[in-house]
Amino acid sequence: MAKTTARPRPAASNSDAEACMGVLQAIEACDAKKASNIAVLELGKDSGAFTDYFVICSGSNPRQVQAISDEVEQRLTKAGLEPTHVEGYQQAEWVLLDYVDFVIHVFSEHARKFYDLERLWKSAKQVTPAELTATRRSAKPARTSRVPATKARSLRPRKTAGESSPSRAKSGKRKPR
Repeated sequence: MAKTTARPRPAASNSDAEACMGVLQAIEACDAKKASNIAVLELGKDSGAFTDYFVICSGSNPRQVQAISDEVEQRLTKAGLEPTHVEGYQQAEWVLLDYVDFVIHVFSEHARKFYDLERLWKSAKQVTPAELTATRRSAKPARTSRVPATKARSLRPRKTAGESSPSRAKSGKRKPR
């Protein structure tokens, strides 16, 4: 079964708390499959990075690398997170799971030493699961709208002069504002 997939890239999640939750679940999945040297890098906003976090870990053989990546994908799918891109599964030297706000890198021991992402991203802050939990708790939850449906309709943006509404198209008359 081929594991190289690409899906449309959704917008980043609404909160850092959601990213932290996903990273924590990925760490737990890596740990459950006995991944070694689990590291989390928080990439700075000014670093030009395309994501907020890297989770990096190693497996001792190709089957373990695949088992770790399978476990991460299964747990995060149960949590409602689908990877936008999975790469390297068949070779099992470096499996990359892209979740937009965070990227999981599962390496063989040899590939991890060779690519040395921690050195390449040395400006990134190495964080612990405890720090992620604190970040998750301190982030404010997103507000949900409690506006009744009738009022919510009146809050919609007005149409521009070039747009037509369905009611205008039928009658040909302008509605008073």
